[in-house]
Amino acid sequence: MENIDFIDGLDAPEIADRLEAYLDWALEASASDLTIAVPGGSTPFPIFEELVTRDLDFSRVIVWPTDDRIVPEDHAASNTGKMRAIFEPVGASVVALHEDAEMPDFALVWLGMGADGHIASLFPNTDPQPDDPCAVRTLTPDPLPPEAPFDRITLTIPALLNAPLLVFVIRGDEKRAVFDSAARGDSDLPVARLLAEAKASEAMGQGEAPQITCFT
Repeated sequence: MENIDFIDGLDAPEIADRLEAYLDWALEASASDLTIAVPGGSTPFPIFEELVTRDLDFSRVIVWPTDDRIVPEDHAASNTGKMRAIFEPVGASVVALHEDAEMPDFALVWLGMGADGHIASLFPNTDPQPDDPCAVRTLTPDPLPPEAPFDRITLTIPALLNAPLLVFVIRGDEKRAVFDSAARGDSDLPVARLLAEAKASEAMGQGEAPQITCFT
């Protein structure tokens, strides 16, 4: 896809530098608070820990998880609870996902991707739809990941695309190959559906597709 910018070889502090620069620009460009969506998992949290040390007005930043496990926030598997522990001490607000949430306008959506092509908690078996009328859904992955065998709550494809900038952090050759195949339109995995919908929306005159940056 023409609107994907691949940036290779950056570590957690360097990715935090790029995110800091974008968020600083976005805060300067708007008088409103900024709402961002960020992923859970092992890769993002070291970047979060770097980001919150930066000189940003976090009191104007509202953080949504892209998805979460349906567990109490004090459970070790809760993305929301761990995000609160990092972001709230610097003044940001963290929102817990719920099914009645209205479609937010995100300034930034950051996604990871599994080797099976899932994004957020939109796993292949959940058949995510690009025209889903809901912003948030609860669902059950099948099979349940053994490291996190829980039902999920997740943003849908339309909600994930409701941002001017979509960021991926993809680590490893296997995942990069899955992402590249999806970007070419060679699969029907959830990540491929998301990327295809971003391109199709622009082609049909439904607004500009988000700029996509992929850190690998």
